[in-house]
Amino acid sequence: MTTSCPSSGPSSRNGADCVVLGRLIDWSGDPAALGSAAVRDLPAGALALRQGRIAWRGAAADLPADFADAPERDYGRCLVLPGFVDPHVHFPQYRIVAAGGRGLLDWLDRFAFPEEQLYADADHAAAAAETFLDLLLAHGTTAALVFSTVHEEAADRLFVAAERRGMALAAGKTLMDRGAPAALRDDAETGLRASERLYANWHGRGRLRYALSPRFAVTSGAAQLAAGGEFLKSYPDALMQTHLSETQEEIAEVARLFPDCADYTDVYDRFGLLGPQSLFAHGVHLSARERERLGEAGSAVVHCPTSNAFLGSGLFDIGPYSPAAGNAAPRLAVATDIGGGTSYSLPATLGSAYRTALLRGRRLSPERAFYLATLGNAEALGLEDEIGRLEPGRHADLVVLDPGATPLLAARDALSETLADTLLALMILGDDRVVRASWVAGRQLHPKQDSPSDRGGASAV
Repeated sequence: MTTSCPSSGPSSRNGADCVVLGRLIDWSGDPAALGSAAVRDLPAGALALRQGRIAWRGAAADLPADFADAPERDYGRCLVLPGFVDPHVHFPQYRIVAAGGRGLLDWLDRFAFPEEQLYADADHAAAAAETFLDLLLAHGTTAALVFSTVHEEAADRLFVAAERRGMALAAGKTLMDRGAPAALRDDAETGLRASERLYANWHGRGRLRYALSPRFAVTSGAAQLAAGGEFLKSYPDALMQTHLSETQEEIAEVARLFPDCADYTDVYDRFGLLGPQSLFAHGVHLSARERERLGEAGSAVVHCPTSNAFLGSGLFDIGPYSPAAGNAAPRLAVATDIGGGTSYSLPATLGSAYRTALLRGRRLSPERAFYLATLGNAEALGLEDEIGRLEPGRHADLVVLDPGATPLLAARDALSETLADTLLALMILGDDRVVRASWVAGRQLHPKQDSPSDRGGASAV
C-alpha cells in the first residue's frame, strides 16, 4: 500500500526515509557522444532515500529488505527523472513574462529596468523570492543559476528563501555601472565589495553558491569588468554568469564601447572572465573564433530558445556544439531565461530548442534534450557529482513527469512506441501540468504534502 513519505524527520527503522517507485530515467553522459547507451531506463524502478540523498537504486522487485519498512510513494508509470537544472533565469523578472519589446535593448528599458527598481525594497524582494522559487518547483526545476538585481539586499533575500528549501542555487548581485537608470547602477568598487560580502555570507552554505554577475558589456565598463576578473582570481570556486552575443544591435554597441577588442567574446577574455566556471547566455551570433576560444577556456554557452524567439534575437545553431568538435566546442546548456523567456517549463523550453534546431537544418533528439536539462546543465554548473543522475550518494532532487497529465497527452502517449516518443510529446505538449511532483534533497516540495492532488500517491498512467 502506498503511504505518504515524510517531508522531514527520522529515518525508518533500517535507515530509509522513503522509497520512491516509478519509471526511472537518467543519463550517464551525452547521447550525442554515447548514443542510446547514455540513456538509463528502468520501467519498474525504485529509489531509497535517506537523509536527503539517494541510498539505493534498482528494480523495485530487488528492493533490499533493509528498506522494506520505509514508507513508499508509488508513481506508477510516471517518469522519475533527476530534477531539472535551469542555468540562466532572472529572479526579478518573474512576472514580466510575455512583456513584449522592440528587441532586447528596448525591452530592458521598457520592462526589465523599471521592474528591477522595485527590488530596492527588501520586503518586496523577500516576497518575490518565495513566489519565484515556488514557480520553479511547480515546473520541476530543483536547481538553478539565477540573476538577482543590483541591490545587495535582494540577492540576500533570494539566498534566504533558497536555503529554507534546501535547494542547490547559485546567484549573484547584478553589476551595472552604466547604460541603466541611476537607481540600478553601482560602480566598480561598490559592486565588488557587495559581491564579496554576499560571497562570504552565502557561498558554500548548505547547497548555495555565489555567482559573479555582470549583466553584460553594455552595462559594465572596463573598470567594473576588470574588478570582476580580480574577484574570480580571489575566489576561483565562484561561478560567473553574463550575457553574450544575443542580438546584432547589442553586438554593434559592444563594438562601439570596446573598439580595441577583436569581438564581443574578446571583451570578457581580456578582463579574465572566461574559464570553466563561466556561463554565457545566448551566444546566438558567435563566430567560429569565439566558439573556439570559449571551448578552449572550458566555458559554457547557454541556449535560451524561447527568449531568442520572443525578442527576435535570432536562431541559435546547435550544430557546432557537438562532442565531435572536441575542445573547439564550448559546453552547451539550455535555459528558460525568464523573463525574456516565455515559459518556466524546461520541457517546453526543450520543445522550443527542438524547433529552433529544425529551422537551422539540425536535429536535437529528445534523449539529448532531456540530458541537457538534467545532467548536462548540472555539468555546466560543476554539479555533476551532486545532482543530475539517479545514483546512490547524490542529492535526492527529483522531478516526476506524467505523460498522461492531460487528455491530449494521454491520447498522444497511447501512440508512443519508444522513450523518445514519450519525451518528444512532453517537450511539445507539456507544461506545469506534467509535473506530478518535485523533490529537493529527499523532501517533496511540490505539490505540498497532503494537498488534495497528492493524497494517496500517484495513480498508474
